Amino acid sequence: MPFFFFALIIIVMFLLSFINILKEYERGVIFTLGRFWKVKGPGLIIVIRGLQEMIRVDLRTVVMDVPTQDIITKDNVTTKVNAVVYFRVMDPRNAVIQVENYYDATSQLAQTSLRAILGQHDLDQILSERDKLNHEMQKTLDDQTDPWGVKVTAVEIKDVDLDETMVRAMAKQAEAERTRRAKVILAEGEHQAAQKIKQAADVLATQPQAIQLRYLQTVSEITDHKSSTVLFPIPMNFMDGFQQVVKAVTGNKKTDKK
Repeated sequence: MPFFFFALIIIVMFLLSFINILKEYERGVIFTLGRFWKVKGPGLIIVIRGLQEMIRVDLRTVVMDVPTQDIITKDNVTTKVNAVVYFRVMDPRNAVIQVENYYDATSQLAQTSLRAILGQHDLDQILSERDKLNHEMQKTLDDQTDPWGVKVTAVEIKDVDLDETMVRAMAKQAEAERTRRAKVILAEGEHQAAQKIKQAADVLATQPQAIQLRYLQTVSEITDHKSSTVLFPIPMNFMDGFQQVVKAVTGNKKTDKK
């Protein structure tokens, strides 16, 4: 009897070893005598030991850091760039059969793609067009990992490290650009002001009364300061009348002498 119970316990334990429980985000790739059979899960899975083998595959999104890579940009600037890749397994069968280790394979592919793609762009593009480069790398990785049953959902460039010499050069370039923009804005302002003054002069030239009103307004503005001494000029039309009177008087004197 003890032997019977002992044998029964062994049999029960052996049968229990056939039972596997897969979580909601797991799938089991089943091989029977070395040949692919089917993908099963989640839930309770029976795997016959000795005849079958099961490989668990996680279907959750994986966040993978891409190690810092030395990049030589298109304009021959050396920089260090790292990134992060988001991917998940869409086809457990291909993820097991088509590639030995899909995680390591995706990591190596991400590193080489980061160097190759960023090396085709200038430093200014890498710093200012990250969204475009992220999309380009995501599409490149997704196309290459598709046969493995892996879907790359996003790629994000994290840090772009520059040496101090390049940082100083970029700071000087930025300062020169700001100076250039300030001069351009000042020149545009002066050009617009000159146009407005010309338009105002054209209007005043056709309206003598407007010139007189502007003249009186200017005098009023000057006299706002009590400590100022104002020399009130005589309008030129007054001088014209005075000259005519002088000429008339002078002409009469010459006539009397004759």
